[in-house]
Amino acid sequence: MKHLIAYSLYLSTLLTYAQTDQKVYRIIESISSERIENDIQTLVNFGTRNTFSDTISDTRGIGAARRWIKSEFETISEACHHCLDVFYQKDFVTKAGNSRVPHDAWVINVVAIQKGTKYPNRYIIMSGDIDSRASDTMDFTTDAPGANDNASGMAGTIEAARVLSQYQFESSIVYVGLSGEEQGLFGGAGLAKYAKEKGWDIIGILNNDMIGNIKGVDGVIDNRTFRIFSEPVPPTETDRQRQLRRFYGGEVDGISRQLARYIHKTTKTYMPEMNPMMVYRLDRFGRGGHHRPFNDLGFPGVRIMEAHENYTQQHQDIRKENGIQYGDVIEHVNFDYAKKLTAVNAINLASLASAPPAPKTVAIGGIVQPSAKLKWDKVDGAIGYKIYWRETTSPTWDHSRYVGDISEFTLEGIVIDNFFFGMASVGENGFESVITFPNQVFRD
Repeated sequence: MKHLIAYSLYLSTLLTYAQTDQKVYRIIESISSERIENDIQTLVNFGTRNTFSDTISDTRGIGAARRWIKSEFETISEACHHCLDVFYQKDFVTKAGNSRVPHDAWVINVVAIQKGTKYPNRYIIMSGDIDSRASDTMDFTTDAPGANDNASGMAGTIEAARVLSQYQFESSIVYVGLSGEEQGLFGGAGLAKYAKEKGWDIIGILNNDMIGNIKGVDGVIDNRTFRIFSEPVPPTETDRQRQLRRFYGGEVDGISRQLARYIHKTTKTYMPEMNPMMVYRLDRFGRGGHHRPFNDLGFPGVRIMEAHENYTQQHQDIRKENGIQYGDVIEHVNFDYAKKLTAVNAINLASLASAPPAPKTVAIGGIVQPSAKLKWDKVDGAIGYKIYWRETTSPTWDHSRYVGDISEFTLEGIVIDNFFFGMASVGENGFESVITFPNQVFRD
């Protein structure tokens, strides 16, 4: 009995300290704004990175840009004893039927995979976009530096690879530069299809698109707030799942929304100076990003980006009109802010890749009873489980209870009608999985 009590206290202490794991703080401290600045400058120097620009030149165009990104990933891999599998993933797109495609071309993504030690087929993905555009998306010759949109996200992804490759994680991490974003999310669609065909178990994709601007077109200057866009429920859900939501809830509790909440919680834990802003929408109003093709196939994914955009610096030829300087040039990028958002990504990649899988089946009961009851399937690699609940109007999981290595539990005095519930797996290292919203109902 003494040994059991001592072990229980050990686990409790471990879980407490894991909320502020020192490895995570070291990751934050290792992110370099200088390296990010250098990478953004290198990408800008390619003149244009339009998906349909020059592929032969070593100094200009999309071809030179993607070869440089691949060489950076390969250099990073050499530094970690070849811990990254670096390759091109490509799909052919044609002009026929595509209004934003000026000519047939290969859309080529640059992929670097850091394999997990325990769950190599579980993947958490960080992406940036390689391509840029001028005012006319069909114009693939005019200079389009794309410093913020989206050299910032691409540089952040490379920097995250530099830092996280110095560690080992249980699940695999994918760092990727996606092409064809400006012409129709071609790169994301290609990689999502590739992942589906390969049978990847994707924990989530963190799509970084514009992470370097702090001064909005409305004049607001803010270097701490950022947005996390996430769709409410997957578009692949069944009619039955939609019908059950009418009676049991879950309209804002899909897999992408849980990923957004995870990022919010991790950021507030380790970077309390930051202000993560969850936006309950797939993307900006009427617009799209490279997480959407993954969502379309049923994978969880979010967009991480600056809170205050400046539209005079997006999709604009470099020029001056009526006293306004247009163009996405490097002078507008705040490298310290890009460093912060890169760190946000890195700590969430590390946390997710260090955690066991989330419970697949979580059943809830307690209808017309004074207590909520949960049952769940145990997960290989978990030492225990944590129940979360929140008021139905709260955007975040506000209450929790660690219940140990069991498969069912009753929350006494918590009326099921008044709250939403979820369940996370907890690993021996204290890291938690994404929360699973109940997907079954039982009656005693």
